[in-house]
Amino acid sequence: MTASGNHVLGEVKDYVFITFGLMLYTFGFTVFLLPYKIVTGGIAGLGAIVFYATHFPVQYTFFIINAVLIVAALKVLGWRFLMKTIYATFMLTFMLELAQEAVMQPDGTFYKLMGEGNDFMSLVIGCMLTGTSLAIVFLNNGSTGGTDIVAATVNKYRDITLGRVLIMVDLCIIGSSLFIPSFGSVFQRCHMVVFGLCTMVVENLMLDYVMGVQRQSVQFLIFSRHHEEIARAISKSTEHSMTLLDGHGWYSGNDMKVICLLAKKRESVTIFRLIKLIDPQAFVSQSSVIGVYGEGFDPIKVKAAPRKHTTANDKQDENSVRNKQ
Repeated sequence: MTASGNHVLGEVKDYVFITFGLMLYTFGFTVFLLPYKIVTGGIAGLGAIVFYATHFPVQYTFFIINAVLIVAALKVLGWRFLMKTIYATFMLTFMLELAQEAVMQPDGTFYKLMGEGNDFMSLVIGCMLTGTSLAIVFLNNGSTGGTDIVAATVNKYRDITLGRVLIMVDLCIIGSSLFIPSFGSVFQRCHMVVFGLCTMVVENLMLDYVMGVQRQSVQFLIFSRHHEEIARAISKSTEHSMTLLDGHGWYSGNDMKVICLLAKKRESVTIFRLIKLIDPQAFVSQSSVIGVYGEGFDPIKVKAAPRKHTTANDKQDENSVRNKQ
């Protein structure tokens, strides 16, 4: 398959998984959170707060705020990222409207799937679904818009997890419900904020967990006399580059080449199969690594210190010091 064909296939895959993530988010938010008047973060959560206070539809608040943020972030994130965000914004607006009609009862209230009095259980299930859905969307180069745009902008330049950025933004959104008198007494508003904080923790922990599992990398050290065949097979199947190290057996006294390979954890089964197929007697060490940065993995997101320009006088000073030494 050509490079353009791979690119098109990759884009189609991204949109399919983004759509699946949006459907999962709509299900979790509309079925488990909205009927119980649970305050949550994000623009959808802000829309829910507006809906609880004024009955203005959630999807319209979501769409209006997203439109403003998309225009503001266009220069920073670029068209490729925001095209998927625009797609997600329209799709989620449409899905939220359909889902609300599906769970609405004839009297205008929402059907409570978990029954009365099970607010916290509904919160946990709903936020596990929405957190997982956000991770699916992010892992496929998309965004549900809103605070995700803010998180993606910060994550582009700083090595801060998406969950942490969303927590800071969500604190402001959830805390705003304290200042809306129509939500009831101060005690009732505090109750909503406490539940909102729980949604924030569960959702963002789920987001970081799913993304961390998918991005986790491992290091292989492969000891084999068939190292060339193994290296060629791994390179052909995974398109990973490897490093050959010089090894020397302490007991046998024999020299041996060692393959050093960094790969995604999800590729481990494929790599082990290739090794076993070529050399069942190979000795393999696999270890988890905290982070892998560079080509093919995560980019380095720290700012490098500006290089100091060396003048002719500086060089003369350095030479004089060396001569004295």
